[in-house]
Amino acid sequence: MEFSEKLEFGHDDRRRIYEYVERHGAVDAEDVRETLHVDPGGFRHHVAILRRDGYLSEDDGVLTVALETGAEEEYETDDVEFTIRPARQEDLTGIVGAIRQVAEQGRYIVAESVADEIDHQETLLRHNELESRMFFVAMVGEDVVGWVHLHAPELDKLSHTAELTVGVLDEYQGNGIGSHLLERGLEWAASNGYEKVYQSAPSTNERAIEFLSDHGWETEAVRENHYKIDGEYVDEVMMAVEL
Repeated sequence: MEFSEKLEFGHDDRRRIYEYVERHGAVDAEDVRETLHVDPGGFRHHVAILRRDGYLSEDDGVLTVALETGAEEEYETDDVEFTIRPARQEDLTGIVGAIRQVAEQGRYIVAESVADEIDHQETLLRHNELESRMFFVAMVGEDVVGWVHLHAPELDKLSHTAELTVGVLDEYQGNGIGSHLLERGLEWAASNGYEKVYQSAPSTNERAIEFLSDHGWETEAVRENHYKIDGEYVDEVMMAVEL
């Protein structure tokens, strides 16, 4: 299923099953059936159709939302070997930790709000009639060392745009991880029909602004004194790239 796809289920129980799994991230199939009070025969029928139509995946009795996100990519530099892949529900804790490390001291306020949101919801990926949210991660071994996140409201007037955050832990910077994550995120956005990707950062986050500028992003606007960080007013730099 692609994020740009409109959700059409054809049956109320089918919609309820999908919405429950989408809201919870990864759920035992029997728990879903019992919670929604769907009879066993009907439940298996609906799940089979949802799997056939590309809405859900099932692995060892666990249901997740099925998304067309591509394969893992492996890279190696002189200093580190890393993998970039679509995020999974079980990556949530690692992603929250990585974002909060990068966002500390007010360097990345939008990303910090993303970490708060997914931590509160306990759900990583979303695709419903109000919003879509996708993550890719950079992994060193079993550790999340970087991420790229895209969020898009399902509104007709904004359906061509998506907001992006990207970051890499300090100790892994300088290995091209951020560039690969950004490229993967933009490729995904383009393949799902988005025409413009944007993000904002405090003007004090000079490293992020320079990184995006080096990758072809342009500053669209500056909002003066938009943030207040450690008692000091800081401008917001609004940047974007056309796909």
